[in-house]
Amino acid sequence: MSEETLRTREQQPEAFTWDLTSLYADADQWQAEYDKAEAMVADLTSYKGTLDQGGAHLVTVIEAIQAACLVVERLYAYAHLTYDQDSTNSASQVLNARAMQLYSKLAEAIAFFDPELLSLPSETLEAYFQETPELDFYRQYLDDITRGRAHTLSASEETLLAQLGEIFSSSYSTFSLLDNADFVFPTIEGPEGQAVQLTHGTYGRLLESTDRRVRRDTFQQYYTVYNQFKNTLANVLSTNIKTDNYKAKVRHYPSARAAALFRNNVPESVYDTLLETVGDYLGLLHRYTALRKDLLGLDSLEMYDLYTPLLGDAPIKFSQAEARDIVMEALAPMGPDYLEIMAKAFDERWIDWYENKGKRSGAYSGGMYDSKPYVLLNWQDNINWLFTLVHELGHSAHSYLSRTNQPYVYSDYSIFLAEIASTTNENLLTDYLLKKYQDPQIRLYVLNHFLDGVKGTVFRQTQFAEFEHFMHQADAEGTPLTHEFLTENYRKLNAKYYGPSVNSDSEIGLEWARIPHFYYNYYVFQYATGFSAATFFAEKIAAGDSALLEAYKGFLKSGCSLYPIDTMKKAGLDMTQRDYIEATLKVFEARLNEFEALLAETK
Repeated sequence: MSEETLRTREQQPEAFTWDLTSLYADADQWQAEYDKAEAMVADLTSYKGTLDQGGAHLVTVIEAIQAACLVVERLYAYAHLTYDQDSTNSASQVLNARAMQLYSKLAEAIAFFDPELLSLPSETLEAYFQETPELDFYRQYLDDITRGRAHTLSASEETLLAQLGEIFSSSYSTFSLLDNADFVFPTIEGPEGQAVQLTHGTYGRLLESTDRRVRRDTFQQYYTVYNQFKNTLANVLSTNIKTDNYKAKVRHYPSARAAALFRNNVPESVYDTLLETVGDYLGLLHRYTALRKDLLGLDSLEMYDLYTPLLGDAPIKFSQAEARDIVMEALAPMGPDYLEIMAKAFDERWIDWYENKGKRSGAYSGGMYDSKPYVLLNWQDNINWLFTLVHELGHSAHSYLSRTNQPYVYSDYSIFLAEIASTTNENLLTDYLLKKYQDPQIRLYVLNHFLDGVKGTVFRQTQFAEFEHFMHQADAEGTPLTHEFLTENYRKLNAKYYGPSVNSDSEIGLEWARIPHFYYNYYVFQYATGFSAATFFAEKIAAGDSALLEAYKGFLKSGCSLYPIDTMKKAGLDMTQRDYIEATLKVFEARLNEFEALLAETK
């Protein structure tokens, strides 16, 4: 009996790993800059109590802070990327811990800035702008701080909160270590009788198996580990929720959600509108799950049946070697300048392709202002990972364009906008595949993938957003977030979303225990709003709307030079309305109709 085993990091071919030398040549160079950064951070404290010394001095202080932030960000980027590529490496663990400590020291050193700035009368600050023309460059940056006047504490209180930064983040750190380094998942019997080691990476692939026994064993054995640690995981998650609520309370926000959305100046109504609009269209998801049950010929549709292809094994597979050509062809409507960025990603080793022991699960785009915009993958040769690749490259292209067109202070785009850039690429890939392939089986498969994509990105992320808000509200009301409470309420919510055709069982009730985004403080809703906005842009770009394309690229280049809602309005989309969400769900309905019709034709 053969056994599938993971490579160690040292066994990965260099060509399939990211090139971190755009950050540092080695750990010695990192250490040299770390020493420099410590001194820069220490020097920042000398500016405390000096913001009343005029506009020119304020510029000096801002520039010193920005310079220190840039260096610390570079140090942290290298540390966390090396940690994520192999969290079992003790040297990487040390680097990551030291980088986080330095970030906390930086936060403590600059904690004076916001309260001191806010202590200046608005008339004084405006006089600074008048007397110092170069300060106007920082107007958006300063306005973003002064709008938070009611939520900024005294200098001593801000310093105290900054000192607690590492403690506040410890819940997620604990979860991450448990989930990525400490948990040992069992081995299951594969479809051909081989032993297959369950990992985060193989879990998704095995759930796509056409062998129901493999899917069932994968699902049940995977959740056995989370069930074993459910008390610990509930405590860790509860502590994280309490931290969110505590920080919101001490800063005089009405709720943790209000605090989280305030950062990007996004109205809370955007969140409520998402939950309400998707809730109004849950009948479409129920219809899709009922169709899945019928097509699979099952008496009972289980959660582990939701990811296997409705049409059996995929009629097409995509290797890592083929991925480049497909990316270049699918994203051609974005224009030659965008394709040049894609070529850089492949040629300059932005991408870390394959899973190895200790590597972080999933995928993301990372890096910092003057590094490559890296992409972490755990690539498998299937259509899901092809979509993940174009998704993360969308993030990296957004980062590249923002960083090359904005100064450091305005280069960081908001999370609210991030998923738009990535998911527009996904929608363009769907359009490309549907135009390229006329074979009914391939078209059915691509349509199925799109429907599953909306299920996973709009419906599922909205479900997460609803549960996240529920947890924060329950804790704020004094309800203990025990594993029993979390599991039962998650199971009920899952039943609400997936409908009567799906058996929401005890295992899926434990899903809360394994979702990293529940530690990210009102992050997940932006996947759903981002997907919906991306549908709007992708349809127009694919149709050759050159004016819209230029406006869209303007958004990619804008960084945080405007507030997110204003950035979108400038690009031609008003995200305060529900129309764009409804439009996406109507596309889902239209493609579901097409899927059903094509199924009928091919019978």
